[in-house]
Amino acid sequence: MSDEEVIARIKKGDERALDYLYKKNYKMMINMIIKNNGTEDEAKDIYQESLIVLWQKVISDDFVLSSKLSTYLYSICQNLWRKELDRKSKHTGEDEINKSEINDLDKTERINIINKCINELGETCKAILTYYYFDNLSMSDIAEKMGFANSDTAKTKKYKCKQELDKKIRTLYKASDFLD
Repeated sequence: MSDEEVIARIKKGDERALDYLYKKNYKMMINMIIKNNGTEDEAKDIYQESLIVLWQKVISDDFVLSSKLSTYLYSICQNLWRKELDRKSKHTGEDEINKSEINDLDKTERINIINKCINELGETCKAILTYYYFDNLSMSDIAEKMGFANSDTAKTKKYKCKQELDKKIRTLYKASDFLD
């Protein structure tokens, strides 16, 4: 079932579409919460809450999907889990530990988005940005690996690739995708 079909069915009140989404994304959502210090029961509760939030947003008149439905659901689930971690930290006095967990969750999500968008760029941009941001290579090392004339050429290409990456991220994602 395509994202558009699922949305259309949800808007018509077809609960089977929610069942489909639930089963299709179950492992990914549950694993995300468990990997971020949640229990399986907490993960199930948060995931079910996320589906309710998704359903409420989809049936609203102003709903516009600007990413994949699974990405949208993931961001809802992640935001609800962040709120839960924050709530738990206030009750247990473990502010510093849970803030670092939330920061790790944010960092992981940003890296996943950047990796996804880098993979959608051309091979040259993909290589340059990976060498620079993930392998921490210098411009002269990148120029040598890529067969560029010098580090200035590598720097110029990296700048253009970074602009292309920024544009792709802004096209695929909006701040509202990550905020509840």
